[in-house]
Amino acid sequence: MALVLTEEQEMLREAASGFLAESAPVTQLRRLRDDEDPDGYDRATWSQMAEMGWAGVLVPESAGGVGLGFVEAGVIAEEMGRTLTASPFHSAAVMGAVALNEFGAAAHADLLERIATGQAITALAVDEERRHAPTNVTTTAERAGNGFRLNGTKTFVVEAHVADALIVSARTSGEPNDPNGITLFVVANDAHGLSTDRTSMIDARNAGRVTLTDVEVTADAILGEIDQGYAALTRILNAGRATLAAEMAGSAQESLGQSLDYLKDRKQFGQIVAGFQALQHRAADLYTEIEMGRSIVLKALQAMDADDPQADLLVTAAKSKLGRVAQHAAREAIQLHGGIGMTDAADIGFFIKRVRVAEAWLGDANFHAEAFARMKGY
Repeated sequence: MALVLTEEQEMLREAASGFLAESAPVTQLRRLRDDEDPDGYDRATWSQMAEMGWAGVLVPESAGGVGLGFVEAGVIAEEMGRTLTASPFHSAAVMGAVALNEFGAAAHADLLERIATGQAITALAVDEERRHAPTNVTTTAERAGNGFRLNGTKTFVVEAHVADALIVSARTSGEPNDPNGITLFVVANDAHGLSTDRTSMIDARNAGRVTLTDVEVTADAILGEIDQGYAALTRILNAGRATLAAEMAGSAQESLGQSLDYLKDRKQFGQIVAGFQALQHRAADLYTEIEMGRSIVLKALQAMDADDPQADLLVTAAKSKLGRVAQHAAREAIQLHGGIGMTDAADIGFFIKRVRVAEAWLGDANFHAEAFARMKGY
């Protein structure tokens, strides 16, 4: 498949670009941060996104969504990266929608429909350490009556404090770091015994530390198969990783674009600094890296849509590549802006904070480089 967008996908990109530039610019993120907004995103803006079908981009029309695909979700995410739009898009519209639609549509049809209309938010509760390690599950799920009793702690649960439901990985058998024995559960955020400690991150977004103490759920809460949840979890994670890589591609492009605009205006030694060959070389090198990154992200999204056997490999490569490229782009932007780039007055500083969090979320570049090596048998 050609690594270009279709006419319809390009129209979606243009519509998303126009809407976000007007309704969710970087100034909105600055306001949310300065106001210490309790949600961490603008609910009115999210409602508008839902009206345009973004919340239901991966939800079938039969469940109230628009039934598009991962490429379209990536197009939206890339444009969000350009304006650093704070929203529950990755947590709910991508990972939540994939989890419920592909592994629990029958039991959770109502929740899926509410996600598609922007009325419900889900959060993925997977990690238990400082770094991403989805097989290291020590949270337990023991049989209790007709259901299960969950105990454990999850960290770095993005959108946990505003989620209506959590998708929790728990161990029903086996030992930590064993992919077998993991089961996924949908847990209401108001369930007895569940508590969330909100954490404001450096990118002005929010995550939470979730503690489950004798949280009881019914058998209907299970997503997929008992003890065989790791395959489903991988699919859910890869959906989030691919669109997160797309977001970072957008942030990288905007970082370069803002830097070039600044260089074209700034004078030094009586000359426009954009004319200095050394800076031109740095910009050209960065442009090349970003375009290579965008290509692999699009390929990964296409592979996800096509259920390509190489999808896991491509998503891992995309997340690793963009994690490095986006940080490189943000660092270069700070350097090319000079001293003003280090001040809070310049929007460019928000980009480096966001891409550092995005790079770490769902596995950093090193995590995915190692995963890629294992897949290739290195």
